[in-house]
Amino acid sequence: MDAFSEKVKEICEIYIGASNTESENVHVYSTDEKMGIHAREHKNPSIQMKEGSPEKIDPEYIRHGTSGIIASRDVATGKIVGHMVQPTRTEEDFAQHIKNVTNLNPNDKNIFVIDNLNTHKSEALVRLVAEAEAIPADELGIKDRKGILKSMATREEFLSNPSHKIQFVYTPKHCSWLNQIECWFGIITRRLLNRRASFLSVADLEQKIKDFIDYYNQYLMKPFQWNYKGKLLKV
Repeated sequence: MDAFSEKVKEICEIYIGASNTESENVHVYSTDEKMGIHAREHKNPSIQMKEGSPEKIDPEYIRHGTSGIIASRDVATGKIVGHMVQPTRTEEDFAQHIKNVTNLNPNDKNIFVIDNLNTHKSEALVRLVAEAEAIPADELGIKDRKGILKSMATREEFLSNPSHKIQFVYTPKHCSWLNQIECWFGIITRRLLNRRASFLSVADLEQKIKDFIDYYNQYLMKPFQWNYKGKLLKV
């Protein structure tokens, strides 16, 4: 089995076993960002539908700016946790999100399935994990020069270490479809961030995203029935 197939199989097994590992104090999260969400306000009110005529939405809109979401989805329960609704996604922002999530169960093991974005293999993230593992800062090396911090490859190797209480499992390149949080981003896009939506400001957009997440967690959350096991599908 090649490296790609092995990684896909590993992630699928993590998903399928998440409900069992939860009982063993091992929590599995699917994590990513959705950035550049536009706060667009329709310039004119929509014309309500009537018999023989559908609703008509004004195509002209006013741009108020953009924001984004950094979120993790608890694979065992479907709950969205530790979310940060804001316009930036720096390496410090992402590390703070991971800290928010791990603080929910600080004594347990936390596994994050993520993609290969550079902020997911950052110095800030390495330092966060090192702190959790009580690894002295002077043992991490120097970014771009030596040690664990030398390169994205060395940082990824450290962050992927299964012996750590905070472990990251990286999807293969061009495999965002393998990250469950992308399915949830599709849900919020269809239900809230669609072309019918109208937001009066960035603050209005951010509040409605937070309200949707609260509603989703209260009434809609459930684990995905993940049946794919990494084998190629026959066509």
